[in-house]
Amino acid sequence: MARIADQEIERIKSEISLLRLVESQGYQPERQGKDYVVSCPFHDEKTPSLIISPKSNLFNCFGCGAAGSVIDWVMKTRGVSFRFACELLQKDLGLITETGTRMVKQNTTLKLDMPLNADADHPMALAQVMDYYHQTLKQSPEALAYLETRGLGDRELIERFKLGFANRTLGYRLPEKAYKAGKEIRGKLQAIGLLRASGHEHFNGSLVVPIFNRGGDLVEIYGRKIRDDLRKGTPKHLYLPGPHAGVWNSEGLEGQREVILCEALIDAMTFWVNGYRNVTASYGTSGFTDDHLQHFKHCGVERVLIAYDRDEAGNKAAEQLTKRLSEAGIDGFRIELPKGMDVNEYALQVTPPEKSLGLAIRKAVWLGNGKAPERQLEIESQTGQPVAVEAENEDSINPALAAQPTEPEVAPPAEAVPESPQSDITAEVTDQEITLSFGNPKVNPRRYRIRGLEKNKSYEVLKVNLLASCDDGLHVDTFDLYNAKHRQQFIKLAALELTQEENTLKKDLGKVLLKLEQLQEQQLDGEKAEAEQPNRLSDQEQQQALELLRDPDLLQRILSDFERCGVVGEETNKLVGYLAAGSRKLTRPLAVMIQSTSAAGKSSLMEAVLNLVPEEERVQYSAMTGQSLFYMGETNLKHKILAIAEEEGASQASYALKLLQSEGQITIASTGKDDSTGNLVTREYKVEGPVMLFLTTTAIDIDEELLNRCVVLTVNESREQTQLIHAAQRQRRTLAGLTASLEKEHLVKLHRNAQRLLKPLAVINPYADQLTFLDDKTRTRRDHEKYLTLIDSIALLHQYQREVKTVNSNGKTIEYLEVQLGDIEIANRLAHEILGRTLDELPPQTRKLLKLIQQMVTKACKQQSLEQKDYRFSRRDVREYVQWSDTALKVHVARLVEMEYLLVHRGRGGRYDYELLFDGNGAELHLMGLIDIEKLTYDSNRSGQKETWSEQKENQSGRGQGLVRGQSGSEKTPQPNADKALRRSGLKTPKSTSRPEKNTSESVVLA
Repeated sequence: MARIADQEIERIKSEISLLRLVESQGYQPERQGKDYVVSCPFHDEKTPSLIISPKSNLFNCFGCGAAGSVIDWVMKTRGVSFRFACELLQKDLGLITETGTRMVKQNTTLKLDMPLNADADHPMALAQVMDYYHQTLKQSPEALAYLETRGLGDRELIERFKLGFANRTLGYRLPEKAYKAGKEIRGKLQAIGLLRASGHEHFNGSLVVPIFNRGGDLVEIYGRKIRDDLRKGTPKHLYLPGPHAGVWNSEGLEGQREVILCEALIDAMTFWVNGYRNVTASYGTSGFTDDHLQHFKHCGVERVLIAYDRDEAGNKAAEQLTKRLSEAGIDGFRIELPKGMDVNEYALQVTPPEKSLGLAIRKAVWLGNGKAPERQLEIESQTGQPVAVEAENEDSINPALAAQPTEPEVAPPAEAVPESPQSDITAEVTDQEITLSFGNPKVNPRRYRIRGLEKNKSYEVLKVNLLASCDDGLHVDTFDLYNAKHRQQFIKLAALELTQEENTLKKDLGKVLLKLEQLQEQQLDGEKAEAEQPNRLSDQEQQQALELLRDPDLLQRILSDFERCGVVGEETNKLVGYLAAGSRKLTRPLAVMIQSTSAAGKSSLMEAVLNLVPEEERVQYSAMTGQSLFYMGETNLKHKILAIAEEEGASQASYALKLLQSEGQITIASTGKDDSTGNLVTREYKVEGPVMLFLTTTAIDIDEELLNRCVVLTVNESREQTQLIHAAQRQRRTLAGLTASLEKEHLVKLHRNAQRLLKPLAVINPYADQLTFLDDKTRTRRDHEKYLTLIDSIALLHQYQREVKTVNSNGKTIEYLEVQLGDIEIANRLAHEILGRTLDELPPQTRKLLKLIQQMVTKACKQQSLEQKDYRFSRRDVREYVQWSDTALKVHVARLVEMEYLLVHRGRGGRYDYELLFDGNGAELHLMGLIDIEKLTYDSNRSGQKETWSEQKENQSGRGQGLVRGQSGSEKTPQPNADKALRRSGLKTPKSTSRPEKNTSESVVLA
């Protein structure tokens, strides 16, 4: 809408008398000196306080503060906008002047013509308003200029489809809402959706396009804002409230076997003005309605060419729409434009647009399954005559278009896409660069060298280093080929350096872009296929890995392999760490925290365990920030190990780690910019588990929440362990050590391959109802879950020594394996060691120091014939006895004092002496409440027949250790042989490791 000139505004303020205007509205001002006073109409008052000054032609109320010119008076008394007030006063200009003073009892200010009848029903009111918008468009230079910029300034288009423009003047022409007639009309338009509850026009500032149904009734309006400098969050695309209805250009689809379907009406009108009249549009990517489908069927449409935007949303919507069309017996094809472009943008950048659009139509890609059906395009020209064009003849042009007089061809801008894309360009491709050549290869060819394509991991970015050369001239720059401004700048500068025409380089650059798109797609597809395929094992590697997993002494084999890899001692920790690593395949894996003092070997232990896990199934970090975990990709951690070198490095991310371990997934809502609008929007990021956490720490006090979720392993810091480590370090420097290093590579590869063969099977514990656990503390609720998961981890590791059974539920087949008594026996022994520590009120290292102090005190009391209560010692005495650092000793002694295991006495010279209060009771740690394995029974036949652990051993005697796998057969499978492994770890050997049950194939259907 054109702005009212400042001169006109000043003329209104000066030439229309405010005093006479007030009198014409029925007010009776009284003279008060040089001015006039009147009761203020803007607030209630008994004594007049509004002053009107004829000299300045202004008013001011001392009661409510209202003030201003004649324009402000009309705005406040009529409740209208500034522009409308000016338009009203412009009509009155000359009617109310100083010389034409007369008293009236009613308002004589003229009103603008009302665009609709007061008694019109909803359909008629909608049609009348659309007629008003249509007339407004033809009188609006701003709206017509917008259509020209979009290539839609065709008069036939505007008249045939009654395009309109909403410029906020509709409300000015309606009666005031204070009157009955105004209230009824405005209420009617609000019910239709043309006015909002605030009274503003719904389509204000928008190009409006009416949409009719097959009966010719106006049922929908589309609005497109014509300005881009809108406030953030203001939608550019508007519709009437309620579900979408009607089909745009429904008459143009009658009798057409092939129809072009666009994402937006602007794109559809682009096809229409360029001669392709068999076109319509859906209401966005998800706006294909039943009205569209029914009209296609009514018109006998056989093929739909989907011309949605070439972006992720458009591609996905096209695939979904094709399935829906296929169900209705309609073939779906995809019109492929350059990536990131819509139809209108493409048409504006090519010359002539009708030829390039026709080429895109003929090259439409079949989206259905199987062989593409033969198609013959029926393109309706601007004359309305159907012209048959063979799809295979890419050089054919619509004769109707060719017959029309054409203007001289104007070269497209530098950022334009070439009118005839070529994808079969020969390129020299090496690991470092890509080279393309154009022109005469013998006489100064134009050569383009591209580097950095491999860095582009998204289809939306094509940033490369491009060097253009010809003869002795060259130009090089790094820019994004999808950025039109950057392309144009490159072409201009390269044209100067190479002394070539810009139009020539523009075409070259278009070919380079298309070739790079092709190469990028091949690169990304290859990387995706490689990432989706697990590391394939050779037949020999697979056989060796299976032999390992089928070894009856598997746990002993694991410990032996650890030692052969140079990891000495720590038998329990190594075994538990290996089992925990395998638990990543479970739905609720274990989490492990390795605790020790500095340089004790906690990181080496973690690395030793992780080294036997495939690289693709573990993620290692030194530290993590607070929100880094939320942005790691939805499935990038699923069934993997997340290892963090120091727990302190993950302190900021501890909350997310706790949730991920407990709930199996985490989500976060974060703000970000919308790629299309640039507005801030809320995005949800989700990371799915399960994930196995592996942490190390030197801290004595661990976060209670994190401690409850983890199995805590304490590194052996004894002198004997140090001696073993020293011996291993010296042995590495020998010839035997060199040989062992080569053997280590083989063992690491073997275990990684074995881990790759482990499947994420469900584990069923048929003895679960009979198991018991300590229940005197609430924290044992989580310890109990760790205990059960430990059992599952042992069973899962032996999956190739068990029968895999199946169960059907809701039509889904689930594979599972069962826990055996040997698994529980091993878990019980390990639980006494590792879970017993977590129930101790002292940290493991502090408990160890207490034992050493007790040994020192007992020895000294015996030598000096003293009672324990009479013996005093200093921290130096303890340091010399235990050979710990003073820093570590301070921390642990302070904890013992705090927990009243030591009593502090002030000695001579200001030093402190200690007394041992601990008497040795409770020194042996064990986990109470676990059931004796002899009491567990298993119904092998599912018929009530029970077998005890001893009976199963007797039934197993004399039988071989045959391995049964698969889902058929009645042979029994062996129990995991844990005797040797438990002996190596220092735990009590279980009475038996015979297999506890018969394995029979069965398939259970759950009710």
